[in-house]
Amino acid sequence: MSMKPQPIPEIPSETIRVVRAVFPKGNIYTHLRDTLGTIYQDELFADLYPDLGQPAYAPWRLALVTVFQFMENLTDRQAADAVRSRLDWKFALSLELTDPGFDHTVLSEFRTRLVALTAEERFLEAVLDLCKERGWLKERGRQRTDSTLVLAKIRALNRAECVVETLRHTLNFLAVVAPDWLRNQVQPDWLERYGHRAEEYRLPSGTD
Repeated sequence: MSMKPQPIPEIPSETIRVVRAVFPKGNIYTHLRDTLGTIYQDELFADLYPDLGQPAYAPWRLALVTVFQFMENLTDRQAADAVRSRLDWKFALSLELTDPGFDHTVLSEFRTRLVALTAEERFLEAVLDLCKERGWLKERGRQRTDSTLVLAKIRALNRAECVVETLRHTLNFLAVVAPDWLRNQVQPDWLERYGHRAEEYRLPSGTD
């Protein structure tokens, strides 16, 4: 597949109208697009593609989908389905509401190209560069640029949230099917700990 860098398109007006109506307060994906823009540009991945061949799906979109996929721990097929069906993803990706997306195999092909040229760190470097431009990071600060370490921390946080959500769901289920038994087992701090979804409060910052 070949790739000729294209300008980032504006978000379609109908997509904006519907998403603003459905998410009046926004969510993580609309806030990301509103605050950081698209983060990636096609030019960042131009060397991954040959000059000739069938046109490739926009690399900047595939890069964002890859990030979104990791955030939600989705398979390639699930991520491709989300591009087709999720309003907030269409907003972040500048897609029409009727856009059919792409086949899920496109994501694995994109990752293969990244790995072949050891271009994985471009994901984090683009974010760091953007943060420097916005003044959120100092040019000579001590911020970490080790993408492997950053991704490992994110993965650990995601797993911790999954554990909390599993326990919360289990307790809610037991409250319906075995309320008397659960009443005798509940500890005083369980309501505060498991009463809200994991993403609604800060997890401990330590490693213990």
